[in-house]
Amino acid sequence: MKPLAVLSPAVRHAIRGVFVDVDNTLTTDGRLTAQAYSALERLQDAGVLAVPITGRPAGWCDHIARMWPVDAVVGENGAFYFRYDHTQHKMHRRFLLDEEERAKNRQRLDDLCDAILSQVPGAAVSADQAYRESDLAIDYCEDVPLLPSSTVARIVSLFEQAGAVAKVSSIHVNGWFGDYDKLKMTRIMAHECFGIDLDTDKASYVFVGDSPNDAPMFDYFPNAIGVANIQEFIDRLESEPAYVTQARCGEGFAEVVDTLLNSIGK
Repeated sequence: MKPLAVLSPAVRHAIRGVFVDVDNTLTTDGRLTAQAYSALERLQDAGVLAVPITGRPAGWCDHIARMWPVDAVVGENGAFYFRYDHTQHKMHRRFLLDEEERAKNRQRLDDLCDAILSQVPGAAVSADQAYRESDLAIDYCEDVPLLPSSTVARIVSLFEQAGAVAKVSSIHVNGWFGDYDKLKMTRIMAHECFGIDLDTDKASYVFVGDSPNDAPMFDYFPNAIGVANIQEFIDRLESEPAYVTQARCGEGFAEVVDTLLNSIGK
């Protein structure tokens, strides 16, 4: 990973949108700071696309799409995107799986949840699980004492043994049934909402993240950026971002926005 400061002026000038993780990328120690929120607002004011790409639940994403200065949001690690039309006062919700399939998967996840909690002492269902539509989030450090990496790996293994996809974020292990991830839904959202073909224009967009579940995005976007706290997961990353900030978490995201906007006068 190269320091963000070496990102060339030509690349900075070409960036037309920013996709960004939420936990420990936008937030700092569990809170959304004024600095990070203001950075999102500055992107929108500059006409730069701003889209959170998160593992957080549908209930949170409804709020984010309505009330944050963003253009859309991808949630539950790619299960859906939401986009709020402020002119028509209408929320557009796009799930990859239909309602019937999601209902079947929910029962499978409920059964799997019981199995995981019975076999992994110290783990807990995430506090935001009640607001989820498509996945199961097992808390390993947000509201419980930090579990060792071997225990986190055990949670991942139990998901995978049941045929589920499992991804590790900075706070949860998220598991789901279905062929999707953050990248797949980001590509769908970009095309359906904004007419963007990311496969041919990915160099004009950046993704900013911090943890192992961001690896597909790091691998896909040539100008992907990690905030400094990504170093905590360096031995668990399947793919690394091209650049890394000096600052961590929300301050690191603000550093990205400063780099993209201030230096080129957007």
